[in-house]
Amino acid sequence: MAAMTHCTSVIRFMAAVVLCTGFAHAQNEGKPVFAPPGALAGERPRVIVSTDIGGTDPDDFQSLVHLLVYADVLDIEGLVSSPFGPGRKEHILDVIDCYARDHANLKTHSDRYPTPDALRVITKQGETEVAPYAGVRRSTDGSEWIVKCARRDDPRPLHVLVWGGLEDLAQALHDAPDILPRLRVYWIGGPNKKWTPDAYQHLAEHHPTLWIIEANSTYRGWFVGGNQQGEWGNKDFVAWQVKGHGALGDFFVSKKDDLKMGDTPSVARLLKGTPDDPSRPGWGGQFVRAWERPYSRFDRLTTKDDHMESFGILELALPIGNDAPERPEAQLLVENQSLIGQVAADRTMRFRFCPKEAKTFTFTIRGNVASLDGKTGGVTAVASSPELTKRPSTRFSNWWTDDPAPQFSEGPHHGAKTVSRWREEFLKDFAARMDRCLAPSKE
Repeated sequence: MAAMTHCTSVIRFMAAVVLCTGFAHAQNEGKPVFAPPGALAGERPRVIVSTDIGGTDPDDFQSLVHLLVYADVLDIEGLVSSPFGPGRKEHILDVIDCYARDHANLKTHSDRYPTPDALRVITKQGETEVAPYAGVRRSTDGSEWIVKCARRDDPRPLHVLVWGGLEDLAQALHDAPDILPRLRVYWIGGPNKKWTPDAYQHLAEHHPTLWIIEANSTYRGWFVGGNQQGEWGNKDFVAWQVKGHGALGDFFVSKKDDLKMGDTPSVARLLKGTPDDPSRPGWGGQFVRAWERPYSRFDRLTTKDDHMESFGILELALPIGNDAPERPEAQLLVENQSLIGQVAADRTMRFRFCPKEAKTFTFTIRGNVASLDGKTGGVTAVASSPELTKRPSTRFSNWWTDDPAPQFSEGPHHGAKTVSRWREEFLKDFAARMDRCLAPSKE
């Protein structure tokens, strides 16, 4: 316990030093770089979070705890439940209930922490189903709330942090395209992208000028790489700096007892980052202008000899023939997904698939269409080449993505080092924030 107390004291001291200076030193190709000021330096970004909390991944619970302990430096305008599976609005409210138990302590550290009831009012249910081939389905409380917030008379842009599917964002832009210039989107793509290929393609085709950071792998730097020795390890940090730290800390650990928080870089970039320039370093990573968004369409079954870019969109348009049943149905089975096909006007069955990593994928089709049922195929996804950064897209002029330069990769994860190099700094600050849940301010 004595050693632990000593480590904790050191962490608190270093956190204070970082907060006083406002800058941190790291290495960028041998040159010093500094995390710029952001919300921690007095800027107040407007924020909506769209999350699949309670759905496919427990780390959204961790990221929401992190968001709430920084709620005094952000203008949080909406919390939208946008799950792939069982997650619902109630899961957000569960975290807010823990926040309510810690609120008495938190507000002694800052009188700008919102009340629990204020957060409950802005919590909305979004789309609960994956978008169809068209990319949009229907308006939801969540998509309508995005529109309402974006249309407010406020000169500041609205930062939409998407931690899961793009359904509610795509629906909001479909219903109200006038809001597009007001939005600044940071999307945690990667594995999330494979669950939302149709909503993604809708945005790419209908709203290419959207200002968006498409982070397919950079976010992994929050829990992969950097200094993970001793108290900085994913498990030890949670055990020492989160567990036992108020209701929020215990809730965090109950969902996952090691640090992942894969969605948190979207928040961290607002805490220390340059809102209008993703190419500059910051806690949430740094990015490059996107090249043409990778999209491969085939009018036949593909095989492992067909190659495409990882995190791209593969579309299959397969003829169903003249003897297809009146209501043709088919599914493409790949890994843990069952992708529902849709019959287009040209009597082809359309499937969209997004490979979440560089490897060979195989798939099988099942359905009531004799010409397709039982057919098998595959595709080989390859990592993005650094050469692509030399050809930024003019069509996607506000689109940003992971930097594939080798010096910024953590293993296969492009751009992850642009986050992991700040690991000690952002974890020291997070530890100090969790202390606010534990005890009132002594000042």
